[in-house]
This record gives sequence, structure tokens and C-alpha cells, in this order.
Amino acid sequence: MLTSALAPPAPVTEAPPRRRPGVAVVAVCLGLFVLAAVASLLLGVRGTPPIEVWRAFTDPVATSGDHRVVLDLRVPRTLVGALAGVALGLAGTLIQGVTRNPIADPGLLGINAGASLAVVLAIWLLGVTSPTSFVWFAFAGAALAALAVAAIGRGDPVRLALGGAALTALLTPVITMVLMRSRQAFDEYRFWAVGSLTGRDLDLAGDLWPYVATGAVLAVVCAHRLNLLALGDDVARGLGQRVGTTRALAGLGITLLAGAATSLVGPIALVGLVVPHAARRLAGSDYRRILPVAAVLGATLLLVADVIGRLVARPGELEAGIVTAFLGAPVLVAVARGRKVAQL
Repeated sequence: MLTSALAPPAPVTEAPPRRRPGVAVVAVCLGLFVLAAVASLLLGVRGTPPIEVWRAFTDPVATSGDHRVVLDLRVPRTLVGALAGVALGLAGTLIQGVTRNPIADPGLLGINAGASLAVVLAIWLLGVTSPTSFVWFAFAGAALAALAVAAIGRGDPVRLALGGAALTALLTPVITMVLMRSRQAFDEYRFWAVGSLTGRDLDLAGDLWPYVATGAVLAVVCAHRLNLLALGDDVARGLGQRVGTTRALAGLGITLLAGAATSLVGPIALVGLVVPHAARRLAGSDYRRILPVAAVLGATLLLVADVIGRLVARPGELEAGIVTAFLGAPVLVAVARGRKVAQL
């Protein structure tokens, strides 16, 4: 008893810090994406048996209606939806990281408004009617809007948000005025503005994927920088980071990603808002984990929205932009009302 009493106390060891299983989270998200992609190939206004989908890839028959639907319609819109979803997920995460604003998305920086105005002017002044024709006008308008907001904000998060809101407020009446003057512009614009994967082809994805890839590379480069930026500008500078360079790189990535996504599928609402919050819930606070999860979740969410839109309005379709608005609205309300969500 005496020996036991005089024995030195056992050393207190700290429990090892809990590490989030980043690889497992990404793997689960990839599994969900595969399921969404398969559903996109199988489901629609007319269902296609799985065996026919398999034969469409392995032994296509030119006279088969099912094979034509799969190869000519569903494969392109699945690839376009996945590409646009990746771009929107990454763009929203970058915007929220740079501005430290939990309700930021590509619409905050006036990107959607800039793209919309360019499309309206292209239809009204140049007579452009094909989505594959005015896609470059949308990209150019988004890029110019992002550059204008960056010049106004000069790297300050509050100024960036206010500059984007001001630009949107300025351009929206101009868009409305043009639409009121031109019935043709209104008829063409309304199908693009609602956000849809219908009518997109592989050539469009082939033209724009380099911009998405470049934006994704810039997002990866900024990942560690965003971790430091989350601590505040002064702390980031004290740790040796060039805050202005970080914002410039992130701004270029946002422009490429959001511009390409808007050009591909129109101004899809709230994907760039919902996905970053979900990614933080799953991956923690490290942007090196958040960004890949956000990319996969963005693609999954947009494909799921597109599939839901095909099923709920048979024999017609409900555009993906409308479905994402319904899915994202509750999250926006939660972010506005709940401190916990806003601090993720």
C-alpha cells in the first residue's frame, strides 16, 4: 500500500486529435456522384432499361430509339451537368473563402448579371439565337463583371460584396429594359436565364473544359492560402502570405469557373451557396479537403436536380435551375438565421 501510495502518478497522455477521414469522405461523395450519373443516363421522360444503356455504349444500334436517346441526349447533358456542377462548387467555395461571407455565391460578385446582360445584347443587337453561339458572350460578360468588381473592391471583402451588389443592381434594370424592347430577346433569353441542361452538346463541353480545368488548378493553388486567410488578413500577412496575390489568384479562378458554368448551363441559382456549406460539414475547415469535396458535391447536386426535373413534370421537364432554387432556399434561410451554420 505504501509503495503504491508513493509511486509517481501515471503520466497524463493527451488523446490524439481526431482527424476527419478526408479520403473516406471523398470516396463516399464520388459514390454518390456515380449514382447520380447513372440515374441521369437511365431516367427521363421515357425510362431506359439498364441493359439498353449498356448496349448503347458497347454495341450501339443506329436505328434504336433508346440508344439514340442515351448517346445523343443524356450523355451530353450528364457530362455538361457534371462539368458545370464542379465549376459552381469550386467557384462558390473560393468566393466564400476569399470574402469570408457565408452567403456568397457567383451571383454576389455580379457574375450572373454580367453574363445575362451580354447574352441579352447579343440576342438583341446581333440576332444570336443558338445557345452554342451566345455562350461566348456569356463568358465574356461574366469575366468583365468580375474584373469590374475586383477593381472596385481592391481586395477588401466588404468592398467586393458591395461592389457585386451594386453592379447587379445597376445591370438588372438594363437587362429588363432591353427585354421589354425586344420580344425576340425575351423569348430566347428566358430559356437560358432559368438555368437548364437541355439542348447542350458535347462540343460545348469540349470548348469550355479547359477553362474549368484551369480554374480548378488555381483553386488547388489557393487552398492553403485560404486556410491562412480565414484567420484574418493581419494574421495571414504575419505568417508571410501575400494577401493581395491570394485574392488575385482566387479572383481569376472564380472568373474562369463561374464564367464557364454560366456559359454552359445559364445562371443556376444557389449551387455555389449550398455546396460549400455541405462540404465544410463533411470535410472540416481545411480548404485542401473542402475543395475536392465541393467539386464532387457540386456535380452531384446539379445532376440530381436535373433528374428530379425530368421526373416531376412528365411528359415535360422542369429546368434544373428551378429545382436547385427549391433545394437551396432552405439552406439560405438557415444561413441567414443560424450562427452555427454561418461559422462553418
